[in-house]
Amino acid sequence: MELRHLRYFVAVGEDEHYGRAAKRLRVAQPALSSQIQDLEREIGFQLFDRLPRGVRLSAGGKVFLEDCRRILQEVDEAAVRAERAARGLIGTLRVGFTESASWHGVVPDALREFRRRHREAELLLSPLISLDQVEAVRSGRLDAGFVYVPTSDPDMAHVHVASHQVVLATPRRHPVSRLKRLRLRDLAETDFVWFPRRQHPANYDRLLQACSQGGLTNPRIVQEAVDQATMLSLVACGLGVAFVTDATRWRCPKDVVLRRVVDPRLPITVSLIWRKDNGSPLLARFVAHLRQLAEVRAPTPTLPAPKAAVEVTPALGTPEAGRGESFFRKVRV
Repeated sequence: MELRHLRYFVAVGEDEHYGRAAKRLRVAQPALSSQIQDLEREIGFQLFDRLPRGVRLSAGGKVFLEDCRRILQEVDEAAVRAERAARGLIGTLRVGFTESASWHGVVPDALREFRRRHREAELLLSPLISLDQVEAVRSGRLDAGFVYVPTSDPDMAHVHVASHQVVLATPRRHPVSRLKRLRLRDLAETDFVWFPRRQHPANYDRLLQACSQGGLTNPRIVQEAVDQATMLSLVACGLGVAFVTDATRWRCPKDVVLRRVVDPRLPITVSLIWRKDNGSPLLARFVAHLRQLAEVRAPTPTLPAPKAAVEVTPALGTPEAGRGESFFRKVRV
């Protein structure tokens, strides 16, 4: 039994006349009659009662007609869905992101624009540290991830999306917050909140090397935290100071000040990574949309220069502090 048998039967069943059905199908009437007979032999009963002028559906034929209509409709709908999936219009896209990269700029803009353009697609977001994202992309659990960690894996493709600078987060009343020109050597007696090396080995080593070159040979680390939001919270509690990216200005607690430190020049890049062999049309569209963003076409630091050298973050609750968050309140992760 083939789909054409069902289409021929539906046409004859709706017209109850071989001649009219043959004309609608644009096939010869004898060929149509032969196809219906083949179908009847295959299913084992007559679909039509033959009349002097035309035919009439049998009891079994009436039931079969309803089912054939439903089957043909589902086949047509399946073909449309498959064609839309092949064009990257529907399907599921799984994207990872680090929390601080999602507060402002390219990352929320890209996700918001993708949702606007592909309302029938399912977007699954996973907040993960960069190394966990790399492993999830490599294993196929994620289609792509926005990461701080550069990867040299030859099986991975990437596109640079943003650059951030390292700044120092201090409690508002901390002694170093009053220094007009802050250098690394000024922090020798200061308690630090740091991130674990296993989280970002390359960035961890770069930061320690820069500290050593600037006269901060052994930072006094009193607490570790796995993400920048936690680091800011611990700084706000007065546990110490912390090196964070300037992206944290968009979610900085009111009791924390972000300071530029003269010595280290450590640009931290954010990149989208994905497997080169991932053939998802939806992923291809996402990457194409991402490349179209102005900040990606001209990869410069995505945050504006601060108005003051001492305090470079708006207070919590200002319009600037909340910008870029609305998308993540709308999308379920």
